Amino acid sequence: MSQKNVISKRDLLMIANQTIQDHEHYIEGMRATDVEENNEILIFKGHYFLDEQGLPTTKTPAVFNMFKYLAHEFSDKFTLQNE
Repeated sequence: MSQKNVISKRDLLMIANQTIQDHEHYIEGMRATDVEENNEILIFKGHYFLDEQGLPTTKTPAVFNMFKYLAHEFSDKFTLQNE
């Protein structure tokens, strides 16, 4: 297994949000606002485009899939530094 790069939340969020914007399934307003690490998996969080009742909209699955993509893409490469 290759060595993971230690990275700050701030720097990882900058990289993640650039990746989101460059992705073909980017939706205006899609953005990761937080990331945490659980059992070596990076979990990205942000706005899910919920409606006034807090229910999913047609955009919600795209955000969920993007955050899943980021977890898959970055969990093998990075680990969060202790803050």
